[in-house]
Amino acid sequence: MATAEKTSKGLSPDTLKEFLREMLLIRRFEEKVEERFRAGELPGFLHVAIGQEAVAVGVCRALEDDDIIASTHRAHGHTLAKGTHPNALMAELYGKVEGCSRGYGGSMHLYDVENGNMGANAVVGGGLPAIVGAALAYKLRGEPRVALAFFGDGATNIGTFHEALNLAQLWKVPAVFVCENNHYAESTPAHQQLPIEDLTKRAEAFGMTAMTVDGQDVEVVYRTALEATSHAREGRGPVFLLAETFRLTGHYIGDPQVYRPKEEIRELRRTQDPLDRLRATLDVPDDEWDAMEREIAELVDGSVEFAKNGTDPEPQDALKNIYAE
Repeated sequence: MATAEKTSKGLSPDTLKEFLREMLLIRRFEEKVEERFRAGELPGFLHVAIGQEAVAVGVCRALEDDDIIASTHRAHGHTLAKGTHPNALMAELYGKVEGCSRGYGGSMHLYDVENGNMGANAVVGGGLPAIVGAALAYKLRGEPRVALAFFGDGATNIGTFHEALNLAQLWKVPAVFVCENNHYAESTPAHQQLPIEDLTKRAEAFGMTAMTVDGQDVEVVYRTALEATSHAREGRGPVFLLAETFRLTGHYIGDPQVYRPKEEIRELRRTQDPLDRLRATLDVPDDEWDAMEREIAELVDGSVEFAKNGTDPEPQDALKNIYAE
């Protein structure tokens, strides 16, 4: 994936339009998923990443095809950006056999090994230890691959975060830890759960290389992620990448967000929408934008039809793929 066309001044306009299209796909896909969830068609809880699309696209575009990721309970954007087709993802959300996890995962536990996605995780920070293990395997095998974990700011408070970073730095494994700092641990604002403002200090405590990026600027995210993955791939040790981003919606669909001032959301939507920022930078004309919208709408609507026409699993399938020690 790390083949974006560059010019002397940065990424080419055509490449940035590809990024914009991917971000728009994630946005419209999640809006459609919210619509279908509210209509009662999707089971379980649902968490969307509206506002955080630039992190997913910028980071995943910096990865090579055989690199892997581990995601969070807010995984749709990462999954699409890593290469899963919308049909397979939507079918998974509908619990169909044609889903990327054969209907076993749903929104919070989906995975797509063929596309290098080692799984969403309902456990906060649950993907971090697995990524360290995968990165260690790459190092021992001498494979030039990178394992990357996405997680939120709240996950930096848990034990497995510190254990994972400690071992990763000790063993100098090719891992990248991407903290999507949206300033809320579910419903708890940062000032109530973090004793420090600069989360890179938590990685620096282990002697780890740390980088900070504006998570609403997809080109900057891509450039920084490419630097981070190159650092890890070249055997120089793991990297902590702090992406300052904003969640333009609630923690989950139906979240009343009583913990958050309403004016804050309005202001963030006006000033920090990553799609608006990139479209303005590229000066995309209305007719070109409308054509892109139509293409994405057709793709997303098609994924819903694909999912609805999918195959329901057999009841006895619930007993498959179960492991107990």
